[in-house]
Amino acid sequence: MAPMMHLTLIALFITSAAAYTNHTVGGPAGWLFDPNTNTSSANYASWAGNQTFDLGDYLIFNTNTNQTVVLTYNTTTFRSCSVDNSSDSDTFMYSQGNQQFGQPLTVAVPLTIEGANYFFSDASDGVQCENGMAFGINVSHGVGLPPNLNQPPPPPYVEPPSNADGTPGTVAGNLPSGAGLSVDANVRRAVFYALTFYGIFGLLQV
Repeated sequence: MAPMMHLTLIALFITSAAAYTNHTVGGPAGWLFDPNTNTSSANYASWAGNQTFDLGDYLIFNTNTNQTVVLTYNTTTFRSCSVDNSSDSDTFMYSQGNQQFGQPLTVAVPLTIEGANYFFSDASDGVQCENGMAFGINVSHGVGLPPNLNQPPPPPYVEPPSNADGTPGTVAGNLPSGAGLSVDANVRRAVFYALTFYGIFGLLQV
């Protein structure tokens, strides 16, 4: 049984490892733009058309600090080649460039949302995006997200309610009714138990 179990675990490990793919954007050409000719180093739409993308895959952008990497699920943002009017809930910047231009950079972007995913570089006020630094892909479910990418987001912070005088409420003050005893109630209960104990002890002494 032990050898069979080991073989099963190995098979599961290989299957899991093979279920996800790292896609190097543009292949050996990378994610680059020539400002002298206003051309991208690859036809990214054609490159994406020859790939199959699943949840849990990664896009690897081999680029430099002259370009940016923007992921959006918003068609309007993608078509505008700008993040100026985008929402934090549907557009994410993985690389915002650097004051030191031309520095090598590798950006790894996980695919965590099924359906249409759009990528572009908004550098040079959108000129790069308008001249080829943009592409869209369709992400399929595949085997689903791996555990390390399938964590629920933390709950949003909620400001505790204030007291009547405007001061921040205390933890005890924020408890729902009946969720805990007040200090006065605790004192009364302690006195009651003490009197009861001493009363019983006094009877036993008689």
